[in-house]
Amino acid sequence: MRIHALPNDVLDRARALAGTDEHHELHDESPGAPLRCCLRKAGPGEPVILFRHTPAAGRGPYEELGPVFAHTEPCDGPATAAEFPEAFRHAPRTLRAYTAAGRIHGGEVAEPDVLADRVTALLDDPAVAEVQVRSASHGCFLFAITRD
Repeated sequence: MRIHALPNDVLDRARALAGTDEHHELHDESPGAPLRCCLRKAGPGEPVILFRHTPAAGRGPYEELGPVFAHTEPCDGPATAAEFPEAFRHAPRTLRAYTAAGRIHGGEVAEPDVLADRVTALLDDPAVAEVQVRSASHGCFLFAITRD
């Protein structure tokens, strides 16, 4: 599996708009915020931006808009693209599978100890192009996963 943080063009656009409107909030710090740029939790004193994002996979009636956090300045990105990020293994996650046409093609809520196995099972279906991992409690997009 390949883990995808938010694309640089999305992050660059959000950072350029940081603090300019109600959709791009600047926060001097927000410890514990799940950062979609590097797929870890924000630490104390790390400035972040909170902005609206629509993941690319869902299209038409399946398009979703939700809040995401990222560093206000570019960072090094995720430590790895091959493993489920440790910072996001602590709680159940909603897994949503999408076809290449952007249609939902299954999904489930998975417990932390079986997340990677459940993602693999969803990706084993040839109709699935991408799995979105979301917060089960808030529904927020965390990251996407595709086949290697």
